[in-house]
Amino acid sequence: MEKRYYINTYGCQMNVHESEKLAGILESRGYRAAAEQDSADVIVFNTCCIRETAETHVLGNLGIVKKLKERRPEIVVAVCGCMVQKDGAAVRLKKRCPFIDIIFGTHNLHRFGEYLDRLSETASVVDIWEREAAIVDDVPLHRDSGVNAWLNIMYGCNNFCSYCIVPYVRGRERSRSIDSILAEAETLVKQYPQITLLGQNVNSYGNDRADGATFSVLLKKICELPGSFRVGFMTSHPKDLSEEVVRTIAENDKMSRFIHLPVQAGSDRILHLMNRRYTSGQYSDKIKMIRDYLPDAGLSSDVMVGFPTETEADFADTLRLCADVRYNNLYTFIYSRRSGTPADKMEQVDQKIKKERIRRLIAQQAEIGAQLAKEAVGKTFRVLCDTYTDGVCGGKTDCGRAIAFTSDTDLTGRFVTVRAERAEHSKLFGALTNKTEDRR
Repeated sequence: MEKRYYINTYGCQMNVHESEKLAGILESRGYRAAAEQDSADVIVFNTCCIRETAETHVLGNLGIVKKLKERRPEIVVAVCGCMVQKDGAAVRLKKRCPFIDIIFGTHNLHRFGEYLDRLSETASVVDIWEREAAIVDDVPLHRDSGVNAWLNIMYGCNNFCSYCIVPYVRGRERSRSIDSILAEAETLVKQYPQITLLGQNVNSYGNDRADGATFSVLLKKICELPGSFRVGFMTSHPKDLSEEVVRTIAENDKMSRFIHLPVQAGSDRILHLMNRRYTSGQYSDKIKMIRDYLPDAGLSSDVMVGFPTETEADFADTLRLCADVRYNNLYTFIYSRRSGTPADKMEQVDQKIKKERIRRLIAQQAEIGAQLAKEAVGKTFRVLCDTYTDGVCGGKTDCGRAIAFTSDTDLTGRFVTVRAERAEHSKLFGALTNKTEDRR
């Protein structure tokens, strides 16, 4: 009988892509994806620890799997990723949930298949590597991301923002060789109309290498590959986004005109406490530079509310910056204490104040998003279709706007031209023109 697997993924796009690698390892061993967790022979939790809520969700779902394991003791339960990479976390988790069969961290994902084999010789496997190792490029992949293909260009982070656990669980920055990235990209663009380059801070790509590779050089080389496709990337650190990179985007039609540039806060005092290493003025200068080169660029950002010691005046600075920039999308979240980070030892803001402030920020962004959508009505956009349901296509413009339109045929994976005809809140609805691109 064919064996099945089910992967629970938490957190960022990096984790989503790493779950594709976990799936690839399992597929190479004859497993196939299960439609639901209850019918799986192997259940994997690929975890996140950026915020407390992510860990809470993992533990809650592990409680559900515990009951499943009691009914079917032969199933294999594996937990991996950032949550178990933290100091002592794996041991504590195994003590709390002894039914877990395999626990491994962020540096040794490629060993998952070996750990499965070892279960024939031992009751359980717990293997957490304290330090990052050399990059392993030949991990099998089972992609499940629709029209988009994720492409890792680097791993780790050197920034040590005072609230963030990532450098401690992902290690220092390590860039893949430009040749290995290009070889993978060349294969991907023949199969996928969009590739998204991944890294904790993609603008630092190549800083750890001696071969002269830079992020802008990499982007140019990818855009030279034949075919019709779109290239995006995430995530950027504002201090490292260079004019050369923005110029490269402007000069290459294959580059997405959408940039995610996390500001986190608009208060210089809070930015300093966060160890972000830029001021609100320097951030605003980067936004101006982007718009000088790319007047129609789509922009999004991450904003943290309730960082330790944040005052009403600090929060007002954040509201003001967001109103000035006018982001297409804003990912807002309340500061979450992370043990082992400097911010954990700072004076904390009352939870009620945090919730009240984030409501105000969300309300402001809703108004901005609705206004930007109204301004887009009447304009024509190049759109990559990524969904088709009941005669309606959905897709993203080159500047990252979501738009829906009716179509007699499924155009998923195709680039088309759509005229925006109306807006509802921040959503756009349009009509298909006669122009459809041939990807070849």
